[in-house]
Amino acid sequence: MTTTAQPTTTAPPGTTLPQAEPPPLAAPPTPRQMRALGAFATGVTVVTGLDAAEPVGFTCQSFASVSLAPPLVLFCADHRGRSWPRIRVAGRFAVNVLAEDQAELSARFGSRTGRKYEGLCWELSRWGTPSLPGALLRVHAEIADVYVAGDHDVVIGRVLALEPGREARPLLYLRGQFVRTAAAPAPPNWPQSRPA
Repeated sequence: MTTTAQPTTTAPPGTTLPQAEPPPLAAPPTPRQMRALGAFATGVTVVTGLDAAEPVGFTCQSFASVSLAPPLVLFCADHRGRSWPRIRVAGRFAVNVLAEDQAELSARFGSRTGRKYEGLCWELSRWGTPSLPGALLRVHAEIADVYVAGDHDVVIGRVLALEPGREARPLLYLRGQFVRTAAAPAPPNWPQSRPA
């Protein structure tokens, strides 16, 4: 059997080599951190998927457009979640952007208990993803890349289609609660929503 010697480092007599610092332990977020980050208002979405013909999904505030060419989006998913591993297996997902009057839908999919689709009128899209009723927008995508970032996965999705929904004010989350915004007219040069 052949073995490979590992390089060694020696120190002059009477001296001590510096010891490598152990990696710092991840500390839980403090109330101050949570209050500070809560100052950033976000929209609210529900990410849905279909695993073995069963619909799954979870409420997600960490959603963003990444690129227009090619069209890419991202969302962040907690490692402890039950729905995300099943969506990952399915390979496709839909991001349902919620309207101001859909706080109950956000709470339903944000809960770790109960059957999220029970009594809910949802439809299966032609991209094989669950579409929730009344959404402002549905983004249908397939998983392109997944990056581990702390206690979350950053999921990059390649957009298959954009499906505009109804015109309404968005559901917003700020400082630990839902907030209302005043209606604002679209700028004159804002493009009209059209199905992809």
